[in-house]
Amino acid sequence: MLADQPPYRVSQLWHGLYSRLAEPAELTELPQVLRARLSAEPTLAPSLGLLSETVADQGRTLKWLWSLRGGAMVETVLMHYPDRSTVCVSTQAGCAMGCGFCATGQTGFTRHLSTGEIVEQVVAAARSCRQAPADHVGQPPRRLTNVVFMGMGEPLANFPRVWGAIERLHADLGLSARHLTVSTVGVVPGIRSLASKGLPVGLAVSLHAANDALRDRLVPINRRWPLAALMDACQMWRQATGRRLSFEWALIDQVNDSLSDAAQLADWARSLHAHVNLIPLNATPGWPTVATPPDGVRAFAQALTDHGVNTTVRRNRGANIDAACGQLAARAATSPHPANGPAVVAD
Repeated sequence: MLADQPPYRVSQLWHGLYSRLAEPAELTELPQVLRARLSAEPTLAPSLGLLSETVADQGRTLKWLWSLRGGAMVETVLMHYPDRSTVCVSTQAGCAMGCGFCATGQTGFTRHLSTGEIVEQVVAAARSCRQAPADHVGQPPRRLTNVVFMGMGEPLANFPRVWGAIERLHADLGLSARHLTVSTVGVVPGIRSLASKGLPVGLAVSLHAANDALRDRLVPINRRWPLAALMDACQMWRQATGRRLSFEWALIDQVNDSLSDAAQLADWARSLHAHVNLIPLNATPGWPTVATPPDGVRAFAQALTDHGVNTTVRRNRGANIDAACGQLAARAATSPHPANGPAVVAD
């Protein structure tokens, strides 16, 4: 691509693309003819096509619907908080894990995302952060601080490409490994691979049940890797990284929200010094049950605290635009408007 250019052009291009997150046409330090050539270079062309942007929470939550080469679609969610900006990225189009209460699981699996498609979501979020208004006058421009692999798909079922993305985000975009978190429903070989890699990337396990009988129903992969095997892998990861493990628990009314459920969860959490994130179930069209009511959420959280477990209740961001945990489905209903460019919908 740059064989006919002086060597320093490579450094200029690399710095522009990864440190400044610029488009080839924006690299004004390069000659205009070279910029035009790079803009037309197929290997530098975006692999994601923006179909729509949906905004909620007074502009603090944004959801993007992307088209992939081949026709599949995925979603990405960017969330601004007073002290950080976090992007939730997808790693697969659809998901094969079959968790019935998750909208992505209800759609089935289409294909893996490439390393480039995963990284592009982060780059888009980082660019958006720079354009986002500050919460307070005099506050410096926003920057992307955290990446969570919690969007569509099971990250550890696409481990080689996800790890490739992690390495690029860490080495090229300069994001700390401690600000990168991988979520999994319990793919044990993937957890062990994550533990062996040397970067202290965070791990969040979508647990949702603390006994095998119930977890077999809610999270079908448990039939392949039951709780004892999952916890052994989590212990290996914890010892290798020195990081605190997180358990994610979607509270489903009269399914996994009893005090006995809390006691069983507390036993696992204490044994691994894990933190528990409670998430009242977000509504999806294909799941008949509802979230635990607020009083039940408070009682469950208090029971965990009484058992000595560090517990938080996650605030649902973007639920009104189907951008909250478990709601991403890349529905074709938010299809593009070719005559006017990408659709933009506000809350």
